[in-house]
Amino acid sequence: MRPKSFRLGGGEELELERAVPAADEGDAAVPQLRVAHEDEHVLVVDKDAGVVVHPGAGHAGGTLAQALAGRAAGGDDPARAGIVHRLDRDTSGLIVVARSEHAYRRLQALIRRREVERGYVALVRGRPQSRAGRIDAAIGRDRSDPTRHSLDTENPREAVTHFDVGELLPQHALLAVRLETGRTHQIRVHLAAIDLPLSGDPVYGVAGDLGLERQFLHAARLAFAHPVTGERLELASPLPPDLERALERARGGGD
Repeated sequence: MRPKSFRLGGGEELELERAVPAADEGDAAVPQLRVAHEDEHVLVVDKDAGVVVHPGAGHAGGTLAQALAGRAAGGDDPARAGIVHRLDRDTSGLIVVARSEHAYRRLQALIRRREVERGYVALVRGRPQSRAGRIDAAIGRDRSDPTRHSLDTENPREAVTHFDVGELLPQHALLAVRLETGRTHQIRVHLAAIDLPLSGDPVYGVAGDLGLERQFLHAARLAFAHPVTGERLELASPLPPDLERALERARGGGD
């Protein structure tokens, strides 16, 4: 072992040992992208359940934003480049992403004006009291549990959700849900508030219902005017296999 002050004379051969950093959440595998639409200005990604949209507390790696590195752009936070809206980790389906600062600003404006149509398919436990409904109830972080959102909050924010009954089943109902606003956990909180909890939802709904390992909520439709060309884009995503299996169980009256 040579002292730190030892000087090389030239021509020596050196052997180095590279320290291997400890694995952490930043080493999580980057998810594969399934692209529903792509042009030079926007991307629409069909996100798998289990994928976090952008890095945050407890989720440093393996995010959609990281999978989009080099393909998305816009916004002040490089870790969230191009992200103009989000889906919960265990909600699957369509999400639009900007590819330039100009497209980012235009998409944000469309969302603020409520001109991005976001349609979801949800399976709930129970029977709706009407074939269609509008839930207008402000939500925010729950007063007693900051990890949850609810109507019982000190910082209420306007939240409006629309739903139509698509199919009545023995113990469940399949709903077409449309967001007017886009608050965190909005659909899950609103449906639970009217006694229609989401099947499989471990936080607000019926955990493990129909063998589900996550909430039955899928972003099935996305429609908006292209932020640059103005052309209307309408995209659809089919139900993933795990939700299809749960729906068949529900049709058979299974628990």
